[in-house]
Amino acid sequence: MAPSPTPKIRAGGFDLKKYLAAQQRRVERALQDALPPGTRKPATIHKAMRYSMFAGGAKRLRPVLCLAAAEACGGDGEEALPLACAVECIHTYSLIHDDLPSMDNDDFRRGKPTCHKVFGDGMAVLAGDALLTFAFEMVGRANGWPRYDTRALLQELAVTAGSLKLIAGQVADLEGEGKRVTESQLRYIHECKTAALLTTAIRFGAMSANTTARRLQALTDFGYATGLAFQVIDDILDVTQTSEKLGKSAGKDLAAQKATYPSVLGLEGARQKAHQLTADAHAALRTFGAEGDALRALADHLLAREY
Repeated sequence: MAPSPTPKIRAGGFDLKKYLAAQQRRVERALQDALPPGTRKPATIHKAMRYSMFAGGAKRLRPVLCLAAAEACGGDGEEALPLACAVECIHTYSLIHDDLPSMDNDDFRRGKPTCHKVFGDGMAVLAGDALLTFAFEMVGRANGWPRYDTRALLQELAVTAGSLKLIAGQVADLEGEGKRVTESQLRYIHECKTAALLTTAIRFGAMSANTTARRLQALTDFGYATGLAFQVIDDILDVTQTSEKLGKSAGKDLAAQKATYPSVLGLEGARQKAHQLTADAHAALRTFGAEGDALRALADHLLAREY
C-alpha cells in the first residue's frame, strides 16, 4: 500500500489536526503490518502484544514526532517508519510493565483493562519483553544512512531503553516513592523515564534524513525540552482530571506518594515550568524555517492538552 501523503504547510498556517490524523493513520498501518498476527503461534503472546499496541486511544505521539523530525530535515518520513514503529514498541512495552502490580499497579490504560488484567501477570511480562525485542528487529530493518549506519541506530536505542535511561528513570521513580525529592532529582527521573525515549524518536527521524550534526543537536535539544514539558503536563493532569478523561486511574501518583512536578513545585509552579520548557523547545528550532512548523505545532499541542 502506498503511504498517504502528509499535509504540507499552507499559506494560512499549519493544519495540525489534519497532519496528526494523517500521520497517525500512517503509523497505525505500519504497526499493523509489522507485528505478528494474533493467530501466529504461540497465539496468546501475539494477542497480548497486539492488545496493548492497538488497545485504542493511542496518540502515537513519539512516532509522529519521529516522522515530523524527518520531514524537518528534508526527508519524507517513509524511511523513518521502521524507526518510528520501533520507538512505539519500546513505549508500549514500558506501559505494560509500568502497569504491573509490582510496579504502578494500574487496572486501566487508555480506558481499557491493562494487559495483565486480561492476560495475567506472567503473559504481560512476556508481552512487554517481546515488544522490547521486536523494537530492535524493526531498527535492524532500517536501511542505515551515510552518517548514521544501522549499528549506530541500534546502539542509540539500546542506551535509551537500558539501565542508563528508561530503566534508570523507572528505578529512580520507584525508589523516590514516599520520600522528599528535590527538583533536580525529579528532573533526573523524567529525563530518563520520559524525555529520553521521546528525544530518541526525534533523533531517529533526523538520522533517517541523514541530517547534519548541527541539526541533530538542535532537534536533540528540542526533544529534551518537549519531553520534560510533556511529563510536567502529565503530572498536572493526574491531579486535575478524572479517570474517565485520562483513560487511566487519576490520582495514582498522589496515592503512591510519587514525586511529581505539582508536589515539588506546586500546581502553578508546574504550569510555569511547562511553559518555560515549551519556550525552550521553540528556541531549539530557531534555525529551522517553515519545515519545522509541524514540530512547533506539536510542542504547543502537548502544552495545551487536557488528557
